[in-house]
Amino acid sequence: MTQQADIGLIGLAVMGENLVLNMESRGYHVAVSNRSPEKIEKFLNGRAQGKNISGYADIKEFCAALKTPRKVMLMVKAGEVVDLFIDQLVPHLEKGDIIIDGGNSNFPDSNRRYDTLKEKGIHFIGTGVSGGEEGALNGPSIMPGGAAEAWPAVKPIFQDIAAKVEDGSPCCDWIGEGGSGHFVKMVHNGIEYGDMQLICEAYAIMKDLLGMSAKEIHEVFKAWNQGDLSSYLIEISADIMGYEEDGEPLVEKILDTAGQKGTGKWTGINALDLGVPLTLIGEAVFSRCLSAIKEERVEASKIISGPTPEFKGDKAAFIDALKDAVFAAKIVSYAQGYTLLATAGKEYGWNLNYGAIALMWRGGCIIRSSFLGKIKEAYDNNPELSNLLLDPFFKDVVENAQQGWREVVATATLQGVPVPAISSALNYFDGYRNPRLPANLLQAQRDYFGAHTYERTDKPRGEFFHTNWTGKGGDTASTTYNV
Repeated sequence: MTQQADIGLIGLAVMGENLVLNMESRGYHVAVSNRSPEKIEKFLNGRAQGKNISGYADIKEFCAALKTPRKVMLMVKAGEVVDLFIDQLVPHLEKGDIIIDGGNSNFPDSNRRYDTLKEKGIHFIGTGVSGGEEGALNGPSIMPGGAAEAWPAVKPIFQDIAAKVEDGSPCCDWIGEGGSGHFVKMVHNGIEYGDMQLICEAYAIMKDLLGMSAKEIHEVFKAWNQGDLSSYLIEISADIMGYEEDGEPLVEKILDTAGQKGTGKWTGINALDLGVPLTLIGEAVFSRCLSAIKEERVEASKIISGPTPEFKGDKAAFIDALKDAVFAAKIVSYAQGYTLLATAGKEYGWNLNYGAIALMWRGGCIIRSSFLGKIKEAYDNNPELSNLLLDPFFKDVVENAQQGWREVVATATLQGVPVPAISSALNYFDGYRNPRLPANLLQAQRDYFGAHTYERTDKPRGEFFHTNWTGKGGDTASTTYNV
């Protein structure tokens, strides 16, 4: 009789294949399946040949080949495909078995699947996996959440295959209830959108404003990766800028239209739902949308004029200022992301460990960077921290970076080089540190045209007033509420 497998995985695309090989290399017997049987055969006769991996085209046989409690990991396209496979699996599973969704599912779907499977006695774990192809094979960041009763059964496998930080700690720990694992992965991806946009804006400033070559920009990114900005995305950006094809930088031959799979958009939508000012990530998403209308932008460039960038200052000093601007904006992005996590935790009843989340992001994942350890320290020192900008370390960093940050935004704006993410981060910073914003006028406007009422500075909070601004209206006020 064939030895029963420790875990099963369905979906043999790039991430699925590499996770299977990762598990097998850690001593686990893995059963695999795929919608296309030929993919199973190709994998078994190729990269999996001679390894402790078995394949099954039939779902019933696949489930029968697993040790109990059965652990089935889905690495398939988010959406209805996940539901399709869950429906196929359930008839062949028993109470106490575990379904793991390792794709980029939207967290409300994970909430629904968790509730539906719980009624059937089957445990559901929505698991964010980050690190791309290399991470999946050698050690990703793994963010599981859902049925806490199932965590002990999958913990050894997940923590064995996860990336490890300097002290050997795995970049994987239990996130929380329901769809919290996929929510944390969603926020991770939103921050990823922001980090990428910040780097792209730095590249645009160096290329279009400072007139630097790809090789010169490569050297700047390479230097930045040795300091405070050290991160996976800075590292690969340096590699990209140094890559040539036929003696020319390949990056300049790539069409400037960015794609997206939706996780950044979901992050922005959820922030709007919860009333969290996630401005930088929002700008990063909209920047991709703007890039996508390439033909329209080309036509607009023939009609609309603006300044021609021309820099006359100290280039080396400005690059230092640019480094400060990127670092400060990056901190704002994480501050906003963590504010969204905290707000969601309260809204959805999740007990999230913010320091542990930072630890999970320190290795394996796309946004891994040197300062994530400082985020963990911030929440270890103050678990109730309302905003990273209030932590002494991050407060000092951002305040010290202010001059360069403002110089970059002002110069880029005057020279006509768009920096939506860097500038939106600065606007958030200035708004957050301002004790009085012009929302008093806004609230007066709302009361004027819609009788939406307002609070007063000379009265206790919670008392609402309405003014008959024209003398023609009545005294009836609209219901007071906030979305």
